[in-house]
Amino acid sequence: ADLDQGAQIFEAHCAGCHLNGGNIVRRGKNLKKRAMAKNGYTSVEAIANQVTQGKGNMSAYGDKLSSEEIQAVSQYVLQQSQTDWKS
Repeated sequence: ADLDQGAQIFEAHCAGCHLNGGNIVRRGKNLKKRAMAKNGYTSVEAIANQVTQGKGNMSAYGDKLSSEEIQAVSQYVLQQSQTDWKS
């Protein structure tokens, strides 16, 4: 997946709630390494499933983004979470 494309998709669709890997709705449900591991989002597949189907307060994006876009943004989120969004 293309990380630049993933970054652009994140900025357009995710940053409103998850700016810099945070979460403006529920602080504990952020995209930082510790929270991602605690909540079982340690693979591109797990993140892509969440993006596609949504859960709780998070909207589903399966009807808004293509499967390639979902893969790209999921790869970007996983990569950023590993550095706690410092890169």
